[in-house]
Amino acid sequence: MEQITVGIIGMGDMGKIVNACDKPERYESLKEHYAGSSKIQIFPNGHLVSRSSNYIIYSVEAEAIDSIVAQYGPSTKQGAIVGGQTSCKAPEVAAFEKHLPSDVEIVCCHSLHGPNVDPRGQPLVLIKHRASQKSYDLVNEIFSCFGSKHVHLTADMHDRITADTQAVTHAAFLSMGTAWKANNQFPWEINRYVGGIENVKINVTLRIYSNKWHVYAGLAILNPSAKDQIRQYAESVTELFKLMLGGHRKELEKRIKTAGAAVFKQGRGEEDLLLRDEVLDRFSLGRVPSERTPNNHLSLLAVVDCWWKMDIVPYDHMICSTPLFRLWLGVTEYLFRNPNLLDEVINTAIEDNTFRSDDLEFTFAARGWSECVSFGNFSSYRDRFEQTQKYFAPRFPEATRVGNEMIKTILEKTENR
Repeated sequence: MEQITVGIIGMGDMGKIVNACDKPERYESLKEHYAGSSKIQIFPNGHLVSRSSNYIIYSVEAEAIDSIVAQYGPSTKQGAIVGGQTSCKAPEVAAFEKHLPSDVEIVCCHSLHGPNVDPRGQPLVLIKHRASQKSYDLVNEIFSCFGSKHVHLTADMHDRITADTQAVTHAAFLSMGTAWKANNQFPWEINRYVGGIENVKINVTLRIYSNKWHVYAGLAILNPSAKDQIRQYAESVTELFKLMLGGHRKELEKRIKTAGAAVFKQGRGEEDLLLRDEVLDRFSLGRVPSERTPNNHLSLLAVVDCWWKMDIVPYDHMICSTPLFRLWLGVTEYLFRNPNLLDEVINTAIEDNTFRSDDLEFTFAARGWSECVSFGNFSSYRDRFEQTQKYFAPRFPEATRVGNEMIKTILEKTENR
């Protein structure tokens, strides 16, 4: 390969891969941080990065993509390739088309995992929006060093699939964190929240809240499909909770099992389960009790109900699913393909009030996140996110370590799915 220079505009957690810049006030600190690297050169601003790079990646918040491309796009080197790695491609592509010179090619990207996950084997979406095959091949070659699985999509396909695989997943975990904070609970300190499925709930919730708020806000607020799904998830949570409160066993059981039959493929044997008891019990932040406390798992029931209502078949998108989605799919599958456990969940939902106050706060939280997203207000989203983030912050390092082990395990289980 000829000498190719890659430029990064935005040095956040996913942008440290090189000509690079960030906000002007961070120039001196970044220059000092990378002083020992001969292959990373820090510039004061995006104009200099754009003028000197063959492939420029905008690694910025989705909310800010238009204004930043408007500022630096006109300075792009003639014949260069430009892309972005925001989680929602519609506003990104619109910004590129609006502000980039016509001789600039556009190849977008999106690594479908967080900054602390090993990229090897993870899906990396590449979008040939306005480019020659030669330029597209070059971008593929540049990213080959990650060891990721390249998935080739259009911008529209990307946004639909990311909504299907991430919107409801994020909403569920964000709501759990908000509900635990509202109840002033650290769930790993409570016996009924330790072991099995509860381990996944706790570890993934903490993992999400340990990241930056804008990682999730862009997808939720700017992707129309995501908005619809988050609203449906809140409705599913509310309607199922009302059935539980009213003691409507037959109606609840029919709805849950109808949703499960629609979402999960028939004919699979137990040997095909993504997760099993021995896997789920390995990853605990607390001491696993000798006896498990039955839970109605409202958050899981609502996810499958939402997929059913939105006509989403989660297995259709395994090739470009995130690690968190695979974990969430693994525990929902574990529940719905275990008839005895599912019957226990339904009985608990009707007859046992142990989790009732938790479920009430969870319902409030799910509706609150849905309303926040529907208003399209980033500052409100940030405020809700960071309040809960601050509450759980002391346990983030351990949760990240355990979460990485969980993700490694689920990836091994889903490699051929």
